[in-house]
Amino acid sequence: MSIEIDPDWFADEAITEETRAFVARFVEQVSNLPPTHTIPPEVTRKARDDGRGVFPSAGPDDGSHWHEFENGRLRISPGISGRGVYLHVHGGGWTLGRPTHYDRLNQAIAAKTGLTVASVEYRLAPEHPWPACLEDCRSTAMHLIGQNPFGEGPLFIGGESAGGHLAALLGLELRGMVAGLCLNYGIYDLDLTPSAAQWGSRSLVLSTPTIQWFVGNLAMNAEARRAASPLHADLAGMPPALFQVGTFDPLKDDTLMMAARWAGAGNETDLAVYPGGIHVLDAFDIEIAAQFHARQAAFLNRVLG
Repeated sequence: MSIEIDPDWFADEAITEETRAFVARFVEQVSNLPPTHTIPPEVTRKARDDGRGVFPSAGPDDGSHWHEFENGRLRISPGISGRGVYLHVHGGGWTLGRPTHYDRLNQAIAAKTGLTVASVEYRLAPEHPWPACLEDCRSTAMHLIGQNPFGEGPLFIGGESAGGHLAALLGLELRGMVAGLCLNYGIYDLDLTPSAAQWGSRSLVLSTPTIQWFVGNLAMNAEARRAASPLHADLAGMPPALFQVGTFDPLKDDTLMMAARWAGAGNETDLAVYPGGIHVLDAFDIEIAAQFHARQAAFLNRVLG
């Protein structure tokens, strides 16, 4: 599948009234909140665990359960045995988030595709600097590949934001063993693409200082950041990938540039851009979020065949 980047997606008139009203409400809601990068991580983590914060609660939910193995554990949203596995890597700037926060979203993927969704619990920064999070994701992927705990079937990998970054790195490491990737509004250059670097202090979930703080929590030097930036990797021979992002996301260029490089390396590439969509747009009850989820399920089902 070829990609098209339509300038009309980025025009003000492309934003629906519903999306425009949602963004205005969100800006008002967060206007008096301290920026994420000024709050100790443990405080934000507790708030999210308690169902407080800017994102609607999507778990924990009884429809998902834990699967423990020698090197860690996975949060499982069951699908059809043998249909395949979708390894989900949650977002949160490598610093925040837990698999349980995605239970209902992952259950919806399982229901729409039949895939068993396995969300990895990885160690968080800054307590566990780079590469702890990637090591945990890698050992989890090898457990799924080696043990087949959910039956035979293809392996897909996907994630959001920092999870998209980790999913892309896993895809690179496991080239030839992954059927497809869902890379949702990820960060693919740890030294920041133009849209991330030039966004400024305006906070629509993310801001330039918040992105810089998240990256800083990994405690990487310049050489390590470059090596861990998928945008600069050799992308030959990669599986089909879906890239999704909103036009009001500071990480917009990461997705646009990564999708272009993916296609330029001769790989099957699907790109979806949502006018007026903010970072983590898919967490909210709005039409572009429904479109986002439908596009992801359609991609997975198409690659499954």
